[in-house]
Amino acid sequence: MRRVFKTKAFARIARKSGFSNDALCKAVAEMAQGLHDGDLGQSVYKKRIALGSRGKSAGARTLVAMNRGTLWFFLYGFKKNERANVSDAELEALQEIAKILLVRSDSELDLAVAAGELEEICNGDES
Repeated sequence: MRRVFKTKAFARIARKSGFSNDALCKAVAEMAQGLHDGDLGQSVYKKRIALGSRGKSAGARTLVAMNRGTLWFFLYGFKKNERANVSDAELEALQEIAKILLVRSDSELDLAVAAGELEEICNGDES
C-alpha cells in the first residue's frame, strides 16, 4: 500500500506556491512508474509539478523522499522562476530528514499525522 505525506514545512510551501494535492498525487503515480527528474541520492528525488494550466516546464520542482514505492514524503518545493535548485547544504539536510522519515512505522506515522507534523494525502494505490 502506498502512503503519501507532506511535511509541515512542505505544506506551508504548498499553500504559498499553489501545489494541489491532486497534482502531488499525480506526481507520485508518475514516480511509481520511474518517471522522475533526478535521483539526488539517499532516497531523495526531484520531480517537476505542473501548477495550474501552465504545465511542468513553467511549474515547480519538488524534492520527495521515497522508499521502495510504499512511503513518499514531499520535503521541499519551489517555483522554477524563484530558484534553479537547492544548495548542497540544503540537500544534505533534506537527505537527513528523509532517513528519519523513511524508517518510521505505520503507528509512528499515524502519531505524526495526529500531532500535525505530517499531512497524509492520497493514501492507497490511487493516483
